[in-house]
Amino acid sequence: MLVNVDLHIHTNYSPCASLALQRIEKIALRRGLNCIAITDHNTIDGALELQSLAKHIRVIVGEEIKTLEGEIIGYFLKERIPPALSVRETIKEIRRQGGLVSIPHPFDAFRTSRITRAALEQIISEVDMIEVFNSRDLLQKVDNVFIEEWKRNGVVPVVGSDAHQGWEIGKSYVIMEDFTTPQEFLSSIRTAQLISKKSPIWVHLVTKIVKQFK
Repeated sequence: MLVNVDLHIHTNYSPCASLALQRIEKIALRRGLNCIAITDHNTIDGALELQSLAKHIRVIVGEEIKTLEGEIIGYFLKERIPPALSVRETIKEIRRQGGLVSIPHPFDAFRTSRITRAALEQIISEVDMIEVFNSRDLLQKVDNVFIEEWKRNGVVPVVGSDAHQGWEIGKSYVIMEDFTTPQEFLSSIRTAQLISKKSPIWVHLVTKIVKQFK
């Protein structure tokens, strides 16, 4: 059985998003998704709530965590991981929970929150996935040499919509074999098909408005 997974979705639990939990399952099903990862900024409360609400899709509990060196994502979490830890401390906490480590939007030159290249090179052996396409990237300068180096070290390339509004859900997703555990997920995603489509540039204006309003 195949599952279609959007790996990067924000809800109104993030300060920059206004996506109500009650809308997400219906939208995801309409877009052909049967699994999603909720990756709110520095919290898992929305992911846990949606996991209990959802009836027809699977919800992976994730968190986009602001470390001292930039953002990383933890998947399959059970507890919130606080921001402002070092990237190594954050990864250690993700591992303690049996979770997986992913690097979001590392190639967008306009993302001041992206993890630093120096930090990336230091933690390559501790990373499971790297986001090689993010639907919201403004100026994506993909370093293919760097990606190939990571792949040789076992890091899996993935994509994500980085949805902050309902219509962004499913812009980018992966098609992969079904899984039941984090390790099965990691094994399956190695052979996943990556579907990617950019969001228009004005989504960032909407995000700024939402952030100021909230």
